[in-house]
Amino acid sequence: MERKIGTVSRGVRCPIIRENDDLATIVTNSVLDAAKSEGFELRNRDVIAVTESIVARSQGNYASVEAIGTDVKNKLGGETVGVIFPILSRNRFSMILKGIAKGAKKIVLMLSYPSDEVGNELVSLDMLDEANINPYSDVLSLEKYRELFGENKHEFTGVDYVAYYSSLITAENCEVEIVFANQAKVILDYTKNVINCDIHTRVRTKRILLKHGANIVCSLDDILNESVNGSGYNTKYGLLGSNKSTEDSIKLFPRECMDLVNEIQENVLQQTGKHIEVMVYGDGAFKDPQGKIWELADPCVSPAHTQGLIGTPNELKLKYLADNDFKDLSGEELKVAISKSIKEKDDNLVGNMASQGTTPRQLTDLIGSLCDLTSGSGDKGTPVVLVQGYFDNYTN
Repeated sequence: MERKIGTVSRGVRCPIIRENDDLATIVTNSVLDAAKSEGFELRNRDVIAVTESIVARSQGNYASVEAIGTDVKNKLGGETVGVIFPILSRNRFSMILKGIAKGAKKIVLMLSYPSDEVGNELVSLDMLDEANINPYSDVLSLEKYRELFGENKHEFTGVDYVAYYSSLITAENCEVEIVFANQAKVILDYTKNVINCDIHTRVRTKRILLKHGANIVCSLDDILNESVNGSGYNTKYGLLGSNKSTEDSIKLFPRECMDLVNEIQENVLQQTGKHIEVMVYGDGAFKDPQGKIWELADPCVSPAHTQGLIGTPNELKLKYLADNDFKDLSGEELKVAISKSIKEKDDNLVGNMASQGTTPRQLTDLIGSLCDLTSGSGDKGTPVVLVQGYFDNYTN
C-alpha cells in the first residue's frame, strides 16, 4: 500500500540526565522503548536528535561566575573593560555579565539599539523616528536615552534590561557606564580593552576594533575556552551558547560530541539493523512574528552530527511542476509525470527554476529548527526527538 504519511517528528521522553550518565545508551534505549510503546519501527535515514542541554549536563560542563571573572581579569587586565553588543537575556547573558563584573573595576556597557542582535527590542523604530534619531550614527548616553525614551520593559519578560544589567554590574562592586551605539569603534573612545559579546557577527566586530586601535579584544568564544581552576570550558565556543544554571553558575555549550553521535548511530545499527543519522541540536533558526525575536542565540544549530546530515536539500518544487511543466495534466497522469521528474532530477539543482523556493539551507539547520520546536524549552520532558521520513519525497 502507498504510504500516506510524510515527515513525522516525535518528542521522546528520557530520564533526567545527570553528570557522567551514559548518554549514548540512555538515548538509544529511550528511542527504542518509545518505538515499542507507540507501535512504530525505525527506518533507514531516520534522525535521532539530542538537545545540547543534556549533552553538556552529562559532560558536567558547568562554570561559576567566579571562574568567568578570573578569566576576564587575566585576559583583559582587571581595570576598565568595554562590554559591547550583548543580547538582552536573563538566561543567556546575566550570569556572564555578573562574571565579567567580577573581573573588572569598571564596565562601559555599550548596547545596540533599537534592538539586540537577535531582535530583543530596547526602543521601537517608531520612537526613533519620532525623536529624529539615526541608530546607524547617533551615540546616546544613558541620560539622553532616558530623556528621549524613558523606561522600556521587554514585551515578554517585563524587564527593563538597561536598569537590570546596570544593577548586576554594580552588585559586584564594579562601576558602570552605559552607552547606546551601533558602530563597534565607538567603544574605543572609552576604553581600549573590549569584550565583544555579539554572536554571529563576532569575527567582523573584532576585526573592526583591532583595526581602529583596540589594545585587547576578546569575543565570548575567547572566555573560558580552557578550564579555569577546574571549571568547565569549550575550546571552540567559550561562553557562546551558555545558559544560566544557578544564581552563580552557567552551563556551557557541550564540548566535543562527535563520539556521542557516532556511538548512538552504532548502537541503533547493532540493535535494529537500521542506519540512522544522529545530531546534537541547540537553538533552531526561526523568528517569532509577534516579538520579532530570532531563536538563534547559540553559535550554531548543531555542534555535532553524523556524516549523512552534511549538505543541503536537493528538491524540486511540486507546485512549480504542476503549474508549469505539466499544467495540462491531471490525476494519475500528472502523478506519474511528477514522479518521473523527481526520480530523474539532477544531483545539483542550483539555478533550476523548478527548485526555486525550496529553502537551500543546511540540513542540520532545517532539522534542528524542527527539533527545537518539537522539544520546546519548558517542561515537556522530551530532550530527544525522532524525525522520520525527512528524506522521503513524493515517490517514496
